[in-house]
Amino acid sequence: MAKGNKSKARTKSEVFAALAEHAGITRKQVSAVFEALAGIMKKDLRGPGLFVVPGLMKVLVVKKPAVKAHDRPDPFHPGEMMRVKAKPARKVVKVRPLKNLKSMV
Repeated sequence: MAKGNKSKARTKSEVFAALAEHAGITRKQVSAVFEALAGIMKKDLRGPGLFVVPGLMKVLVVKKPAVKAHDRPDPFHPGEMMRVKAKPARKVVKVRPLKNLKSMV
């Protein structure tokens, strides 16, 4: 977290500055690394549907099938039925933490 700002997440600029300082490179080089990472991630998620950030997280695409409109019991009004809208097939991005990320918390 940034000094004195413990309730908010770091901004993109603060993250780039911190990484540049730790790695001893310029902010432009850090930005280029993130752009390259985004490009690789996009390619892998569209291809095999899986991207791993080593030691931190696994990003995967889950394909959800289409769901037809249907009636089901209403959880708020017992004994009544409610109409559930149809949903098209879609792709959902899931992020799963790996062991190292879990141990940081």
